Amino acid sequence: MELSLSNFFNCEKMIKPAQQIGTIPPSKQIYQNTINLAWPSAVERVLVSLVGAMDTMMVGILGAEAIAAVGITQQPTFILLAIIFSLNIGVTALVARRCGEEDYVSANKILRQSIILVGILSALLACIGFIFAKPILNWMGAGSDTLTDATIYFRIIVIGMFFNALSLNINAAQRGAGNTKIAMYTNITANLVNLIFNFLLIGGHFGFPALGVAGAGIATVLGNIVAFSISTYGIIRSKTPLKLHLKDSWKLDFKILKSIFNISSSAMVEQLCMRIGFLAYTKMITSLGTVAFATHQICNNILNMTFSAGDGMSMAASSLVGRHLGAKRSDLSIIYGKTAQRIGLILSSILVLGYIFGRTPLIGAFTDDPQIIALGSVIMLIVAAVSPLQISQVIISGSLRGAGDTKFVARTSFISILVIRPIITYILCYPLGLGLFGAWIALLLDQGLRLILNIIRFSEGNWIKIKL
Repeated sequence: MELSLSNFFNCEKMIKPAQQIGTIPPSKQIYQNTINLAWPSAVERVLVSLVGAMDTMMVGILGAEAIAAVGITQQPTFILLAIIFSLNIGVTALVARRCGEEDYVSANKILRQSIILVGILSALLACIGFIFAKPILNWMGAGSDTLTDATIYFRIIVIGMFFNALSLNINAAQRGAGNTKIAMYTNITANLVNLIFNFLLIGGHFGFPALGVAGAGIATVLGNIVAFSISTYGIIRSKTPLKLHLKDSWKLDFKILKSIFNISSSAMVEQLCMRIGFLAYTKMITSLGTVAFATHQICNNILNMTFSAGDGMSMAASSLVGRHLGAKRSDLSIIYGKTAQRIGLILSSILVLGYIFGRTPLIGAFTDDPQIIALGSVIMLIVAAVSPLQISQVIISGSLRGAGDTKFVARTSFISILVIRPIITYILCYPLGLGLFGAWIALLLDQGLRLILNIIRFSEGNWIKIKL
């Protein structure tokens, strides 16, 4: 199929006559269906990223060292959660496909088996993170001015990993069934809890102790526990066919576990490649100094808002693509994938303007350090350039994952994140002496490469033939 921008953005041109196997709803209805499913997911993902952003923002009153201490724990935390994230990708794809086939008995079996699996793995990973916190952060490059606070914060965070992982898992299954609002309500409440206890425990207010960085960690864990409680209550009391029945069989079903692993294995490779690549990337930035790393962490938190909005659209695309493939409507899978992409482009255009014209106030919301504000205001111009590329590639990746095409996405991540980004970062940061600017230019090139590869893959259309 000929690849061109007009072809990519035109739904009708993407549909071959042989693929038109039923009536296609009016464009208005397609957009409405996509938005109805996407906006709760987008809000949810933004709220999840706000947990880390609020911790960074509210410890900013303690200085650049505190910002760096919280920031340096981010990649090790995501590495520990990489297995959970990959399993959730498989759960969403399988539940979406079974719901599209109206096989709700199998969808609920997948839900129960994934809860057992995620519960065991998250408890094990939390123990590893707690025991080896100090050597992990020391290897990450934490300096003497940040290591103690970073270790305390990291150990507190991993205690809440069990609750966080189970909540994410339940919400992933709910998204596969098309229920995205419960995850949004969960994270709104969890973020309010985190925000309140950040205020109470970081600086010490209304009689609460001033715990500094440790207080931010405790607030996050409390938010995780609340999120888990709401997610569990929501799936038990669900009025949809996807519902958790405690009296049903909870014995391990290795056939279902195998199907989850078959889809998740490639996603697991992708996640590990991403996290190792991000780890190498972050480690190079930590060696640039505390001010540079604190600036990077603030800009990265802002960029995460872009990623989160795109990730929400990606989850909606994944669910819509998977469910319509299950219903034998590959034509609608293509249309919904492209519709999510169009909406994402509109959203990214708004964010670009906000980042360009509001860059200094955005950095100032995190810190009053003049060095960080001056450096961050320039980096934010690169953030603005990255945003549309990131949102677009994330949405297309979600469409491919929803179809079960996780191997291609994993290969793309391996090439771009694990190989190309670290190499370019090193060259630009050190031999060429561009410092933090070089690191962000490398990120820009990485996002652009992944976008091109994903556009080509989606346009070829082979993903509609994948059997789950």
